[in-house]
Amino acid sequence: MLKGIAASSGIAIAKVYKLEMPKMEIEKKSADAAEEVAKLKSAVDKTVQDIELIKERAAANLSAEELAVFDAHLMVAQDPEFIGAVEGQITTENCNAEFAAETVANMYVSMFESMDDAYMRERAADIKDVTVRLKANLLGVKIPDLTTIDEEVVIVAYDLTPSDTAQLNKKYTKGFATEIGGRTSHSAIMARSLEIPAVVGCAGILETANDGDSIIMDAIAGKVILNPDDATVKEYEVKRTAFEEEKEALKVLIDAPSISTDGHHVELAGNIGTPNDVQGVLDNGGEGIGLYRTEFLYMNSQDFPTEEEQFVAYKLVLEGMKGKRVVVRTLDIGGDKKLPYFEFPEEMNPFLGYRAIRLCLDRTDIFKVQLRALCRASVYGKLCIMFPMIATVQEFKDAKAIFEEVKAELIAEGVKVADDIEVGMMVEIPAAAVLADQFAKVADFFSIGTNDLIQYSMAADRMSEKVSYLYQPYNPSILRLIKMTIDGAHKEGKWAGMCGEMAGEPDAAAILLGLGLDEFSMSASSILKARKVITSLSKKEMEDVAAKCLEMDNAEEVQAYVQSVINK
Repeated sequence: MLKGIAASSGIAIAKVYKLEMPKMEIEKKSADAAEEVAKLKSAVDKTVQDIELIKERAAANLSAEELAVFDAHLMVAQDPEFIGAVEGQITTENCNAEFAAETVANMYVSMFESMDDAYMRERAADIKDVTVRLKANLLGVKIPDLTTIDEEVVIVAYDLTPSDTAQLNKKYTKGFATEIGGRTSHSAIMARSLEIPAVVGCAGILETANDGDSIIMDAIAGKVILNPDDATVKEYEVKRTAFEEEKEALKVLIDAPSISTDGHHVELAGNIGTPNDVQGVLDNGGEGIGLYRTEFLYMNSQDFPTEEEQFVAYKLVLEGMKGKRVVVRTLDIGGDKKLPYFEFPEEMNPFLGYRAIRLCLDRTDIFKVQLRALCRASVYGKLCIMFPMIATVQEFKDAKAIFEEVKAELIAEGVKVADDIEVGMMVEIPAAAVLADQFAKVADFFSIGTNDLIQYSMAADRMSEKVSYLYQPYNPSILRLIKMTIDGAHKEGKWAGMCGEMAGEPDAAAILLGLGLDEFSMSASSILKARKVITSLSKKEMEDVAAKCLEMDNAEEVQAYVQSVINK
């Protein structure tokens, strides 16, 4: 029995399909630059053809949103900056194309993997995936084709690339287990989209498992059992049936209101990155969009997106949500989220530097384009605009003034703008939480970004393994900051939401309900589970639970107490 991280819930019982990539030993060799550049161009063309073919095959099993990963891969494979850098390496070093491709790719991957943002780390996986295929084409090596699987299997691999996961056929692939990875890795996200069980970070699985072994994968507890006996198989067949029945039962909550047992209503919304994500929120009973991360528009572009390009994206989301509230976060770039076409200043600590609203207030030309697009789109739905990384009341006032200026300009031009746009802010800096009662006098709403609020409060980088123990959502100090924020909003008659990871955690739901949180925004796949928890709780009782949690002195005590209450 091996332990790992449960990345996509479920139980799989099948045979092992061991996925091992061909070994590609690459050494630097002297070569004719012109010939190697020509070889590179031919391999790039073949790589593009391969990706297009995989996308075509995968279209039968994936939604348009899930197929978008291939568009990202095609962008990498045809990216003039990336290919140009490889060509430059070839001509400068007079070396072989495969060595140049590997060198340049490693540089890009290292840069992206060091970033804090989960989305940006996933871009590293895209570059790795495309580069493996490019190197294979340069060397004439064949990559395994997962579309040929025709029996029920659990795939065992060191890691699965986005291309691998996108080729999986749910009919035959009952799950996968990988040596490395975490809950935010691309393969984990794709597994949740495909709704197949996955255990990642399962050290030793590749060495221990053999092709054809029988395997049980418990992606609820995060463990894998190889060559189980008959009694264990029967035990897990019962567990699998129970899991599937519970999953089916959750679907009855899709159209149900999110109301506690004593009649208190909260809003359960979804976090999205692109217009393609809207359908997933609706399919899971989302009552709104609590966070639309607009920076992806900028990251997936070769230059700053135009007003028209942004308008089209915002209009799609607002129309898709059919009058339900959509909270759009304005440009949150900087720190770990860089743009290839914009030069950021070198800073000792970019996470605390020139980023998000600080950049927008400095570069009002960029900011105004986004605000114009948002204002134009506002007539197609219920729009809320949210400013990120606000530290002072003056910053919010300055950003709001630019919004009002843009709105007035558009109206003067004869452009229709909704008159009910709410303008609020993310609360992710402790200073903003402490002064929430003052911010609430000028902001229409708050959305608590717990991911950053926790790491800034604890002075601990949540991506650093050495201090990861300090990333404590249940620490009473964090809970008190959340309470300050909610109370500050309610004092002025404003609403408070949360769009960090904490909003989708079942244990946290009880505390947040008790603290008076109005809106919980999370990944679409977490909405129905959250609704089940909230509709089983009494807000009045949870107020007492939350009050006790605030008086405790450590996160472990808080979580143990909450679990004892909700699991009665």
